[in-house]
Order: sequence, then structure tokens, then C-alpha cells
Amino acid sequence: MASPVKAKKHLGQHFLTDLNIAQKIVNSLPKDDTPILEIGPGTGVITQYMVEKDNFTAFDIDTESIDFLKEKYPQHAHKFKFQDFLEADLSPFASAGNFYLIGNFPYNISTQIMFRVLEYRSNINCVVGMFQREVAQRIAEKPGTKTYGILSVLLQAFYKIEYLFTVSEHVFNPPPKVKSAVIRLTRNTTAKLNCDEELFFKVVKASFNQRRKTVRNSVKVLSGNHVVESVYLDKRAEQLSVNEFVELTNSIQQAIQK
Repeated sequence: MASPVKAKKHLGQHFLTDLNIAQKIVNSLPKDDTPILEIGPGTGVITQYMVEKDNFTAFDIDTESIDFLKEKYPQHAHKFKFQDFLEADLSPFASAGNFYLIGNFPYNISTQIMFRVLEYRSNINCVVGMFQREVAQRIAEKPGTKTYGILSVLLQAFYKIEYLFTVSEHVFNPPPKVKSAVIRLTRNTTAKLNCDEELFFKVVKASFNQRRKTVRNSVKVLSGNHVVESVYLDKRAEQLSVNEFVELTNSIQQAIQK
């Protein structure tokens, strides 16, 4: 048997050691036969509760982790992919239908993972993940707070976000310097936003990139010399809900098309 995987801090990975928490994370996924993709299995603490499933696949960029898990589960070796999830071809999973994501996400790429989720929002029906607590709070945050931001709006446009529980830094190896949290994203019923979605993404990002300014100043780069008429122009980005950003996007598009 291969030796246990050493913690790889340079990969942004802090390996979970508490089996009860690992079980809670897995139990937070819906109980059905939908394919499951795990990101960053590490030593397999979460993996062990799913590896027997026919429709399970795990991605990791740490060769030591992949080698360890393949040797630990030789009959399931084909389920472990030495591949960067951010660059992996997910089209085979998407073409087969819907799938779930799960994992103790490496802190340094957790935001990028969420943008990948948005890219495949038509296929990813549920995500259960461990994040740095501040990132988890930001994703689940409501309008009107300083932590509400780009990810809050974009993810909440397509997912119901639930902050499930906080996790102590003492159940990881090596222990992170911050607390962690597990959240669940469940796809909502919005198949398509009632606006140009590409422009919506641009409006949200532009608004929060200058969050101390009013939306009027932030979206000038998108509207150019066109006059935008909207009741939201004199508000700041963190004050706007998803639906209000949709309305703002439509106002900008109407101004551009005049």
C-alpha cells in the first residue's frame, strides 16, 4: 500500500481528517444516481463514501494523491483522473446529462471553480463544497452588505445557496489559518435570465470592480455615450439584487440599441 499522501500547501490544499464532517458533506448531496465529480480528493477522506458508485469521478493535479488512491482502490483506479479540473474537458459529462460537484476545494482556486460551475450551469444541478469561510459567506450573502459581490450575484442568479455549517481549522492537515465552511448550491428554476446574459455578466463585474462608486459611473464603459435611464444608476453595486441587475442590464441594452 502506498504511503499516506503528504499535505501539499503549495497546491492550496488542506486535507480534511474528520470522518464525521466528511460524511456530513457527502450526505448533503441529493440521494440519487446522478454522476458525481469530486475535485481534489487528496487522501480520500470524502472519496471513501462515494468511490463504490458507478458514476463517480475524481480530479486531482497532485500525482501523489492520484497514485495513492489508485493503489488504495485498484478496482476503481479508472475513476481517478490526474487532471486540472479547471482545464478538464467536461463535455462528456455534460453531454450525458446532469452531474454534481463535491469536494474540499483548494482555497487558491475555489473562486475559479465557481466560475466553471457557472459555465456548466445547465448541467451542474448541485454543488457541495468546502470553502474558506469568508468565501462561503460571500457566495451566500444577501444584498446590502460589504461582502456581497460578483460571485454572490452571478451564482444566486442560477442557484439556491445554503450555508450549511462552519468547520474548525483543527480538523485539517496542515491546519489552515482560517476557518472553513460547507455550502450547497442547488440549481434553481431559472433556465435563462430575462436579459442578455452575456451583458448581465459584464454589468455585474463592471459594477463591483468600482464598488465604491455608483453604478452610473461603473457602467459607463459598457454604455459608452448612450444615455441610460434606470432608477438604479445612483445606487452602489452591493445594494442591487439579482433581479435589479437584470433590469439594469435591460436598461443598458435598450440605450445601446437606440
